[in-house]
Amino acid sequence: MNRRSILTLLTSLAATKSHSTTPDRMQSAVQIIQQQIDAGILASAVLHVRQGKDTFQQAFGKAENADAIFLLASITKTMAATGVMVLADRGELRLSDPVMKFIPEFNKDERKQITIEQLLTHTSGLPDQLENNAGLRARHAPLAEFVQGAIRTPLLFAPGTKYHYQSMGILLAAEIVERITKTPLPDFLAKEVFAPLGMTRSALGLGRFKLEDTVRCQTEHAAPESGAGDPKAATWDWNSPYWRNLAAPWGGAHGSAADVARFLDSFMHPTGKVLRAETARLMLRNHTPGLEASRGIGFMVGPAGFGQGCSVQSFGHSGSTGTLAWADPVTDTTCVILTSLPSRLSGQTILHPVSDVVAAKG
Repeated sequence: MNRRSILTLLTSLAATKSHSTTPDRMQSAVQIIQQQIDAGILASAVLHVRQGKDTFQQAFGKAENADAIFLLASITKTMAATGVMVLADRGELRLSDPVMKFIPEFNKDERKQITIEQLLTHTSGLPDQLENNAGLRARHAPLAEFVQGAIRTPLLFAPGTKYHYQSMGILLAAEIVERITKTPLPDFLAKEVFAPLGMTRSALGLGRFKLEDTVRCQTEHAAPESGAGDPKAATWDWNSPYWRNLAAPWGGAHGSAADVARFLDSFMHPTGKVLRAETARLMLRNHTPGLEASRGIGFMVGPAGFGQGCSVQSFGHSGSTGTLAWADPVTDTTCVILTSLPSRLSGQTILHPVSDVVAAKG
């Protein structure tokens, strides 16, 4: 850090007063991230923490400021799910509706039984990615081809019997929104979710932003389904114009840390701008009791996967590009950590250690 950055940091630290945003606690969180920057392991990051009326935020490395825009990866799923629930509030669909009610061709074998709720809770039996995912991306297939693949792909298990993380379930839920509204999901979310919440630095896909307005991912550490840093995947990996513009509802949103925090806050303190309060609460309930993971509607719920010290009321999501966002209503805390280092590395070195510091009791 240069002298000006240090002074800015110290000023921010001195201004914080609440339990989770005390100077010592935030300094510890900052040090965890800065050590990875100094070691040349992490290129860019932003930390945003709010508890009560106090907020702390800091940019690191190549992130020019705290408003830097990152590829959010699977945090996108929570936003797509919110779009579905906007229509539920309007009475245009119900979670218990069979998917085939809105996608009639989704009617073979046990698909007839799959509900919208199962799409959003990862219990439909659909796979995470299609078997030909890399091939589709390599030839820059439009999203419609992924939809057709998800409609036809074999199920992994009987609907509702197991939990299996599934991006394709979110894709079909997003397809339902588009078929009902006759509107592309990026436009629908921009109007119905992002604008009402003042999320001016967010979009599904690039929206009005340019690729150079966003933070680059460190793709050499990417997940296999995202190219794993292979130079041959450069035309379709996380940094490619193709992927950034595809607007995949399971992982293609961009946003700033402050915007993601606003989104989380809208569930802790619902105002009715996007969802009715009872709908927001419904999304944060555990809809998969007895299964191996606790899932709300689009959200991870419960303390697992967030910071040690988080309560059972905690909710949020992570992203494979190196992002983690969670909120705890018990302490009125939101924590958003956006990094350029894929979670395969940053999870254990940055995302979870920082979350543990923020959520620590005592």
